[in-house]
Amino acid sequence: MNTSSLGAQPIVRDLADFDRSSGTWVERALFNFRGAVVVLCLLVTALLGWQATKLRLSASFEKTIPTSHPFVVNFLAQQSQLQGLGNAVRVVVANPKGTIYDAAYLDTLRKISDEMFLLPGVSRQGMKSLWTPTTRWTGVTEDGLEGGPVIPDGYDGSLESLRKLAANIARSGEIGQIVALDSKSSVIFAPLLSSDSTGAPLDYSRFAQSLEELRTRYEAQGVTMHITGFAKLVGDLIDGVRYVLAFFALAVAIAAAMVYWFTRCVRSTLLVVASSLVAVVWQLGLLPTLGYALDPYSMLVPFLVFAIGMSHGAQKMNGIMQDIGRGTHRLVAARYTFRRLFLAGLTALLADAVGFGVLLMIDIQVIRELAVAASIGVAALIFTNLILLPVLLSFTGVSPAAAVRSLKTEEADARGQAKHPLWAFLDRFTQTRWARAAVIAGALLLGLGVVISAKLSIGDLDPGAPELRTDSRYNRDVAFVNAAYGASSDVLAVMVKTPNSQCANVDTILKVDELEWQLRQLDGVESTNTLALLNRRVLTGLNEGNPKWYEMLPSQDMVNTITANAPRGLYNDACSLLTVYVYLRDHKAETLTRLVEHVQSFAATNDTEDVRFLLAAGSAGIEAATNIVVKEAWHKMLWLVYAAVVVLAFITFRSWRAVVVAIVPLVVTSFLAEALMVALGMGVKVATLPVIALGVGIGVDYALYILSVMLARLRDGMTLSEAYYQALLFTGKVVMLTGVTLAIGVITWVASPIKFQADMGILLAFMFLWNMLGALVLVPALAHFLLKPQRSAATALST
Repeated sequence: MNTSSLGAQPIVRDLADFDRSSGTWVERALFNFRGAVVVLCLLVTALLGWQATKLRLSASFEKTIPTSHPFVVNFLAQQSQLQGLGNAVRVVVANPKGTIYDAAYLDTLRKISDEMFLLPGVSRQGMKSLWTPTTRWTGVTEDGLEGGPVIPDGYDGSLESLRKLAANIARSGEIGQIVALDSKSSVIFAPLLSSDSTGAPLDYSRFAQSLEELRTRYEAQGVTMHITGFAKLVGDLIDGVRYVLAFFALAVAIAAAMVYWFTRCVRSTLLVVASSLVAVVWQLGLLPTLGYALDPYSMLVPFLVFAIGMSHGAQKMNGIMQDIGRGTHRLVAARYTFRRLFLAGLTALLADAVGFGVLLMIDIQVIRELAVAASIGVAALIFTNLILLPVLLSFTGVSPAAAVRSLKTEEADARGQAKHPLWAFLDRFTQTRWARAAVIAGALLLGLGVVISAKLSIGDLDPGAPELRTDSRYNRDVAFVNAAYGASSDVLAVMVKTPNSQCANVDTILKVDELEWQLRQLDGVESTNTLALLNRRVLTGLNEGNPKWYEMLPSQDMVNTITANAPRGLYNDACSLLTVYVYLRDHKAETLTRLVEHVQSFAATNDTEDVRFLLAAGSAGIEAATNIVVKEAWHKMLWLVYAAVVVLAFITFRSWRAVVVAIVPLVVTSFLAEALMVALGMGVKVATLPVIALGVGIGVDYALYILSVMLARLRDGMTLSEAYYQALLFTGKVVMLTGVTLAIGVITWVASPIKFQADMGILLAFMFLWNMLGALVLVPALAHFLLKPQRSAATALST
């Protein structure tokens, strides 16, 4: 029995020479009863694999909004009295051969409207189309104010009926709302309930399929249909799950191929991939067991778990392979590697868990569920990759040829041959000149990242659905609607709360009129609609359409008369709530911020004890609240992640110098990733916020594995150059392998039709590569200045 060159672990060829009572109690419990460990893991895998078959892919509108934000609290408190200002779909039915004033078109529209009325989950009371009685006209005749449904009484499709319909629509104020500006299409607006008639949560996938069936059936009858809304967007994302699965499978195949290329050992490659996949199975099985489901935003979490598992699994496999190559028995080799890397691996996984865990502080349920799903996966990895994989390799060992090949560099050193050019190049960063250059370059990159990341916006930066490609069917439908109706479907509603029966007080209406006029001057506001605007229009009509009378007269009698005949969408039945509808050009972050700030300033000046201007309802109002929550959580979340990683690293290394060496590369990568988001036109939002936090948690893995070996070798009396070279041979080359492998795996996502997945692929690939480079270049460079090699290990670690 002799000693390995890597450290103080003796080479044990015969198990009889190994002390089974050595090591920690955890190691003894696992490896002295390794058969029971394998059987237990197999039983758990079988059970959770069966549970995984019950996993559902679903979505909920309420889970995507910050339900405790004041805007959303206000909206939910008044939701039952607000018509269609929450979750809704818009189905635009166009006549490609003419206008809507066509009997055949109107008959088709009626059939579509009737079928949508009966769809499960549709709020029938709030549904609106040309054929619903809630779509009304108001006009001034010689007999005074008159009105009625836009579809005239006794409609029979004749030319006379169509003429009356056109006249009614012209007087309804619905042009640009329900009817297109060019009169070639009309909208069926359907607010949605959170549950269907049975009380079960609304199945968005099935609802979207129902809409697609309607589209397929009726487009064959000569019309075209364009569908927008949260339900359709989620349905399209869920339909795209097959693409997510395809790219996930491709990433697994790439990872397996790269690990095999590195090891040339089939059994160890299969075990590393299998142990990472077992963690994914455990995760997917525990989710339904605990009452959770996957949603479009957490579909990528299983791959993140697999990626983290591959990183840790490759380190364990490489350590065992090298010890076997030196002649150590496979069981002893597995225990040696467990001793060396278990603490570093556990710390790294805990850092990953913290990165996921801080997402729980964000008041958006879909992000919290993503955090839970990811944390479950990381917990599974502790068992499958830190424990099960070494135990399995203690049974199977590795290919003898692969084991010998893994020590080729070490044997070349023993014969006095020159270092491999790559290792020799990286080793230069332990020297003063190269270390100084690396630190200066890192500082410059950090400064560049800080400057550019300051331009990072909150929320969506493009019209339509940024989760999908610009040329997707959904975004083409959004573009059609925006062009045909002169405004997007993005609506922000300001709620004006008054005492019961006081909503028509003339002073209140005058304030609403003032707010409405101010909002119309804002860039991004296309139009508005309020009870005050109706007063202006009716007054003009009563005076033969003379535009000089387009005023808001301070007459209580006039306001009362008009209010009595106004549609209920402008105020509620108790006359305690007025609604200011603001139709926007888009839902870009800057548009929403400008509008919200103006309304808040107006409310601060004009709110009284009885009259309050409250934000915000409508799709854009909820988006504005979400942006505010994301902005507040963004930096707070990063500070918490870094604080937790610092604490964990200090517990592991017991040296503030080592903590600085490990953390600085992460900080550089974080700011550069935010700069990349600016360059790619991505904003911080529900879909991208988790990746920013996860990059820190996942990135610390590389630095922890390299530093753990470096510090151990420094304690053995090696110079920094020797310690870093040993770290490169033992863990550094696997860091390089996993960084490149995972980056290649995720960069293939750029071909996905789901833009959300493509964006995540670019960000993750960037983070995998830059964290790898930081660990290989900045860690030795910083160590040169902070971990002085001439100092004794005890002194270095006690500072």
